[in-house]
Parts: sequence; structure tokens; C-alpha cells
Amino acid sequence: MTEPVATPPPAPVDRSPAMEPEPILPATVHAPHAHPLPVEPAVRAGGRPLIERLGMGAVALVMTVFFGAVGAISLSGGELFLGSMAILGALMTAWVGLLTLLRG
Repeated sequence: MTEPVATPPPAPVDRSPAMEPEPILPATVHAPHAHPLPVEPAVRAGGRPLIERLGMGAVALVMTVFFGAVGAISLSGGELFLGSMAILGALMTAWVGLLTLLRG
């Protein structure tokens, strides 16, 4: 049998101040005279185009049918939890698809 070999301890790491990364500060700290960058709005003005809403509504309809089919098959096979979760998924997908069409 062989004896286990002891591994040497790791070498100490040099943590001098020159090695530390510079913190990222807002532009006003580095250059107080600079103007802040303009921020784009997160939501487009006017909503989504009609063709995009129709496409996303069609995807939601297909997913609703798939969830409903899984729910119906699961419930008919005696899987109460899986069936109820799939039916709930179908209802939520239909709800979001309808909101996408109506709200834009």
C-alpha cells in the first residue's frame, strides 16, 4: 500500500491596492459637469403593431389547445393533479393571449 502524499498549502495571493479593480461609479462622480445619458422608455409609444398582436394571439391559441388536450387526457386517465394544472395553464394562456390582442 502506498502512503498518501501531503499537498503543499496554497501560495498567498498578493492583494496590493494596485491589484484591486477600480469601482464603477456614476458619471456624475467622475465628471460632475457631464450630462447624464438619455434613457430610452421601456415601452414603445403606441403599442404593438396589429400583425404582431395577431401572431402572438395565434401562438397563445395553439398553446391553449395543447394545454387543454393534455389536461383532458390526464383527467380521463385519472391524473387529477396533472390534469388540473394543465387546464389551469390553458386558462392562463388563453387569458394572456386575449389581453395581448385587446391591450396591444
